[in-house]
Amino acid sequence: MLGLLSSADHLVYATPDLELGIREVENLLGIRATAGGQHPGRGTRNAVIALGPAAYLEIIGPDPGQPTPAWPRWFGIDNLERSTLVTWAAKTDDLDRMQRVALANGIPIGEVRSGSRRRSDGVLLSWRLTEPSNGPDNGVIPFFIDWGASPHPSQTSAQGAMLTELRAEHPDSERMQRSLRVLGLHMAVTPSHQPALIAIVDGRHGRVELR
Repeated sequence: MLGLLSSADHLVYATPDLELGIREVENLLGIRATAGGQHPGRGTRNAVIALGPAAYLEIIGPDPGQPTPAWPRWFGIDNLERSTLVTWAAKTDDLDRMQRVALANGIPIGEVRSGSRRRSDGVLLSWRLTEPSNGPDNGVIPFFIDWGASPHPSQTSAQGAMLTELRAEHPDSERMQRSLRVLGLHMAVTPSHQPALIAIVDGRHGRVELR
């Protein structure tokens, strides 16, 4: 499990209303998320909490300061009725290789894209990632991200929380575990009627479960 946690770059907690999501997480962890920034052209903005020295929780929701995009927002945000832990991002310094491995093994991960956002202090963060999908395996199979020369968001995120466990549920748990192993990730996946990502986080209010 320690190997898996060291591979986790961030968890994505998507919400239909960003301020609502921030309050929900604050009530659970006792930590007020740091304002992140806008995702230009994506119609979203975020807030962040460090989950250790090189991982963080991203709370993401619609950005009323941007026009509604012509395409669906990532993570199914347009159709959310409640906040939920929708997916996670895994670290890599070779996105193109990860995409080749995934495609060769029939594992659906998105095209390699670039993204950016500007922090509240004016610093521009930029990254490359495999584009997240809203497919049935999303949440268990992560997307992959490379921050390049940008500072990692955990360095300037609200402190006080630690990710201690990450696991999943899925109707086809054995297939999911095989796919994760091909990608170099060893996460426990148990059978369930619906896919779910579950994170155990230690915060100022003690240990909590996010799903």
